Amino acid sequence: MIIVFRPDATPQQIDHVAEKVREWGLKTNISRGAERTLIGVIGDEAKVRAKPLEVFPGVEAVMPVLKPYRLVSAEARSERTRITLPGPPGATPVVIGGPRVVVIAGPCSIESREMLMEVGRIARDGGAQILRAGAFKPRTSPYAFQGHGVRGLKYLAEARLELCMPVVTEVMDTRDAELVGEAADMLQIGARNMQNFTLLKAVGRLRKPVLLKRGLSSTLEELLMCAEYLMSAGCHDVLLCERGIRTFEPMTRNTLDLSAIPVLKRESHLPVLADPSHGTGHWDLVGPMARAAVAAGADGITLEIHPRPEEAFSDGPQALLPKTYRELVKSMAAVAAAVGRSL
Repeated sequence: MIIVFRPDATPQQIDHVAEKVREWGLKTNISRGAERTLIGVIGDEAKVRAKPLEVFPGVEAVMPVLKPYRLVSAEARSERTRITLPGPPGATPVVIGGPRVVVIAGPCSIESREMLMEVGRIARDGGAQILRAGAFKPRTSPYAFQGHGVRGLKYLAEARLELCMPVVTEVMDTRDAELVGEAADMLQIGARNMQNFTLLKAVGRLRKPVLLKRGLSSTLEELLMCAEYLMSAGCHDVLLCERGIRTFEPMTRNTLDLSAIPVLKRESHLPVLADPSHGTGHWDLVGPMARAAVAAGADGITLEIHPRPEEAFSDGPQALLPKTYRELVKSMAAVAAAVGRSL
């Protein structure tokens, strides 16, 4: 259930109610908005259903939450979540979920320190606010490049400081979660690990921003429930990412579900991103889908770049050349302006 407080409720009144709820054996999640403060009650609501919560000073209403994703649901917050990545010292903080559409760009995998720095500069100078690159790579074939692991994290941490921008990279194993959290400003849970519940709980306990990608054959409710795992473990900065799902259509690598963007924004208060690179698997389809995702309301777009796609260790066919990337960012900015946002 959700406890809604009056605009004039004092911090002492809010804390008193939260303390009482915890005394009854339930958890609380306090959301302080510009006009209203809400308390999400987590646990067996039967324990408090008979309690006269409405009589507590400052309480305006008590509402049941019918959706299983209680913390993630749009009803759980009075306003949409905005996530701020401060980045390294001297960097401009990046806000995701506000009026500006954020660009996250970089190589699919970290091939070498030199290559990461080269692509990182291309990404930054072309308009990206966040650098993405994979140190650990989940691959369909056990013989494909799996990433440089810890060495890749070292290169990423160096790129973060040298390029003066926040970074995001994927974590695949609970044993690596803290190490990845030390190197990156935001951790990514990839599509293949979306329902790795042990990993979700371990990453959630780090309380760092998490980019959660939709699974290859997962429903939107399943995606939202996985976000609930992260939030219930203590992480309140979760981004949902539509990256394409598996369908019967063979002419694209995946089917980028653009309708997921407005649905997720209707169902949840969390920011929503789109990944047209993985969503299509073909560089020439990335641009149209990126622009369409901006028009559909995406709060951010993640793109893959490579100066020599034919030499890429992974996902070369979907990587954008530097010139194509720069042109795409400019056209995305025009679409953002047309729908009342900026890039």
